[in-house]
Amino acid sequence: MNRKIGQFGGTLPGPLVLAFGALHGNEPAGVEALREVIGILENEAKNQPSFVFQGKLVAFIGNLQAYQKGIRFLERDLNRIWDRDFVFSLLEEDPGNLTAESREVVEIYQAIRAEIEAFPTREIVLLDLHTTSADGGIFSIPTDETGSLALARELHVPAILRLQDSIEGPLLKFAAAGHFHTAPSKVSAIAFEAGQHTDPQSVQRSVIAIISCLRAAGCCSPGALRLPEEKLLRTASTQFPPVVILRHVHHIQPGDAFKMRPGYLNFQSIKKGEYLADDAHGRVLSPLDGMILMPLYQSKGSDGFFIVQ
Repeated sequence: MNRKIGQFGGTLPGPLVLAFGALHGNEPAGVEALREVIGILENEAKNQPSFVFQGKLVAFIGNLQAYQKGIRFLERDLNRIWDRDFVFSLLEEDPGNLTAESREVVEIYQAIRAEIEAFPTREIVLLDLHTTSADGGIFSIPTDETGSLALARELHVPAILRLQDSIEGPLLKFAAAGHFHTAPSKVSAIAFEAGQHTDPQSVQRSVIAIISCLRAAGCCSPGALRLPEEKLLRTASTQFPPVVILRHVHHIQPGDAFKMRPGYLNFQSIKKGEYLADDAHGRVLSPLDGMILMPLYQSKGSDGFFIVQ
């Protein structure tokens, strides 16, 4: 299986959009959506002579080994290890000595570098597609409160500020810091959470998010590629604030034996002192009022839940 799902465009100047599905291997919706979008673009170019695409879209599978096995990761969470010194040390290693996610890091780094060199541009957009283990998780995560936030707002779902800053070693933070390129370029990096892992609508929501991102980045006109299902995203998000701020993360340490109490949904209101989970130390209580985000209902993960306001 190839890491590169496909590409579109590249004949006209514009932004380079690098999109990832399955950075966590048990989240296939993004991969399916990227394949579908490339098909939509190819059909549009074939059937609509007036269709113009500026820039280039390149789609990748993130954790290829874990995706093939249908698990979140093999040894280490691929979206928690993009530390600059660690990554550049791996690039100096003998490729034959690399295992599991270390190999993934090197191959992704080399793939992104190759695309940047092949299509020089002043604007790079990274879109990272995810799903969650709990229901109701439809939102975006910008890496900053300027360009990335403006792009995230065009997806018409709640944007979560400061969440990237609370996570150790995500790919988007590494990209936003400019570690993939040497030439001065504007980098906008956003994550999109499409809903629950196995919800069939998570694929369609991801399709809409990708197309919305392409429009917002200027790859195609605002009226292009309109899908009747686009109202799904807007309708699903109208009950929530357009922008919320992360206030707390419950990090899981080795040996914690963390177990979330059943029934919590993304954006569900919680109260200070509410009994949320159990671990090796006893009950885990909410430290403040707010809304819970990404409660962990799977065996692998380093964050038990997030609280936003």
